Amino acid sequence: MATRIQQLAQPKPNRLRYPDRRSVYWLDKLPPERSGLTTKIELTPCWSDLCISKKFYNQVTISPIWEVSEWALKAVPSKRVCHLAQPRAPAAGWQPARPLLVPVSRGIQTAVATSRICQLAQPKRRQVLEKSRHKSKYAQVIHLPSKASAHIELLATPKNDHPEFKGDRPMCWPVSKAAKSYITSQRLLDLSSPKERKALYEGYDPYMISRAARSASPSPRIQQLCLPLSRKCSSE
Repeated sequence: MATRIQQLAQPKPNRLRYPDRRSVYWLDKLPPERSGLTTKIELTPCWSDLCISKKFYNQVTISPIWEVSEWALKAVPSKRVCHLAQPRAPAAGWQPARPLLVPVSRGIQTAVATSRICQLAQPKRRQVLEKSRHKSKYAQVIHLPSKASAHIELLATPKNDHPEFKGDRPMCWPVSKAAKSYITSQRLLDLSSPKERKALYEGYDPYMISRAARSASPSPRIQQLCLPLSRKCSSE
């Protein structure tokens, strides 16, 4: 039993220690030397036929007319072939296309238009002013003068601005003389100056709470706002 345990305790051999050593593949004896060339490959008959290049036929026909055989000249078509060879008849009610130049009848040539037709044939009276081609391709149509009702004229009247309405302030406005000669007070200078604080490497602690904040007491209003909302109970 001890011998088996010792055998299993041995580490696995490293077979990649000598990866280029040829003797790794044959431990008993060297492989036999080959006197001939490399391995010969024999092709099957199918592969041999596929390896043959295709033959291109460059035969040029002398004339597009070929001789008709004697059997083709004496052939008689069957009734079925004669029926299929007939062209398809047009559908019922089909009419051929009307020619472009239709002869005009004598009655149309001697017809006299009525006064109503003459009235409808008159073009609409509009004054068209065509714009220049480089500006627009459309034409401006000027309608005939018409008079609007009093209510439409009242609605078309634009609304007046409010008496206290002020328009947009211009971007550039003159600066007054008083603003130019104004001198700031010492109080404004003190308020405009930033707070003096030490840097972090000089001992400044941003998380330090001041003594005034520690001793501050909230007002009754703040305490009232801090209370949670009173919810109605489901039993009520």
